[in-house]
Amino acid sequence: MADNPMLKFVKIPRDMPEKRDAGNRTQDFGEIYGDFITAKAEEQASRCSQCGVPYCQSHCPLHNNIPDWLRLTAEGRLQEAYEISQATNTFPEICGRICPQDRLCEGNCVIEQSGHGTVTIGSVEKYITDTAWDQGWVKPISPSVERPESVGIIGAGPGGLAAADHLRRAGVQVTVYDRHDRAGGLLTYGIPGFKLEKDTVMKRIDQLADGGVEFVQNCNVGEDISFEDLRAKHDAVLIATGVYKSRDLAAPGSGAAGIVRAIDYLTASNKVGFGDTVAEYDDGTLNAKDKRVVVIGGGDTAMDCVRTAVRQGATSVKCLYRRDRANMPGSQRETANAEEEGVEFVWLSAPKGFTGDAVSGVMVQQMRLGLPDATGRQSPEVIEGADYVEDADLVIKALGFEAEDLPKLWDTDGLEVTRWGTIRAEFETGQTSLPGVFAVGDIVRGASLVVWAIRDGRDSATAILEHLNAASQVAAE
Repeated sequence: MADNPMLKFVKIPRDMPEKRDAGNRTQDFGEIYGDFITAKAEEQASRCSQCGVPYCQSHCPLHNNIPDWLRLTAEGRLQEAYEISQATNTFPEICGRICPQDRLCEGNCVIEQSGHGTVTIGSVEKYITDTAWDQGWVKPISPSVERPESVGIIGAGPGGLAAADHLRRAGVQVTVYDRHDRAGGLLTYGIPGFKLEKDTVMKRIDQLADGGVEFVQNCNVGEDISFEDLRAKHDAVLIATGVYKSRDLAAPGSGAAGIVRAIDYLTASNKVGFGDTVAEYDDGTLNAKDKRVVVIGGGDTAMDCVRTAVRQGATSVKCLYRRDRANMPGSQRETANAEEEGVEFVWLSAPKGFTGDAVSGVMVQQMRLGLPDATGRQSPEVIEGADYVEDADLVIKALGFEAEDLPKLWDTDGLEVTRWGTIRAEFETGQTSLPGVFAVGDIVRGASLVVWAIRDGRDSATAILEHLNAASQVAAE
């Protein structure tokens, strides 16, 4: 009997692709993980236990057929593995790089729970799709039939792009409107290159453009074109703007120079990476070089900021978070990477105010964890009399994002929103209160993961196709 290519987790340990050492990788914005070679990818894929009920798949927002493409990889059938992978995921090479696998598929791997170390799902996914690009297995978008209907998509982030891909493959005419000068949204300007090199994103955008998707850049809906004009121009409209309104701090001194928003800081850094001239970077406003940097927040955006500051040549980088390490919302893997790179985490600490203008320090109040709140997490409580000042020349606020008031910005009536300001839309379809208008991603969910935006974009594109088909049938009658 031939040797079973799977179930090798009992004799082969978990192994990640080689990671560049901290001293080397902090000198540039290149990705920190190397690539698997074929033999290593096959070896790690062979550790999958081929569960009858694969928790990795059920905990993936896209429900990727992970055991299937792991087995195909272990058997050397890589092109088939790619076909299975891309069948459920519009951008597998992106998810393989930036998904928090430790909280999703890998965090729920059965062999991890049995003490053998999880399968390196994300790294194998990245390897499969990178190889597919290199080998020419990623085919151009070429609809078998062209349809007359058009769909306007507001926002060129992951949700909008996933929907555009799905709709264009069905032959629908698709136009994507975006406020930035490049498509990609968060993928292009929010996530640093050391997690997601930008040529990876640009390849997908080029594929969409070459396949007939029209991109209208530097376009602010409500200013350059009205929302009602978009509705009149297209047979359906999809809102995929994301959430970009930064949460703020109402603390004394919070208006001082040198206190900046995370989104502005990361966007400037990524623009410089493209070779753009950014005045606020050149004059030091959004540049950490030779500065004592304090980042406030404990999510993935905060991790992106602290690691960017290290690469820009900060004198020191500290991250203040009001809870402890076990209760932080960001990826533990990213936190470990940041610590390796010299970032100091100051747990159980919250800003009380700021000194100086320009800022010279953060007034910090020390915290302890009290009783659980409504979400089950322990609530931070102030320790009286334990305040101190943390020196800082640049303070970056990474406190999360909220929805913009789109009905007001777009001067439109009837677009219902929730009490959080997000758009009220049907589960799975994305249908809003306005006929023919759909919404997906963070503008519906609140700030969430790229993989959820991709899932929403795909689901809503299917619903839009059903909507177009129904309208076409009515017109024919």
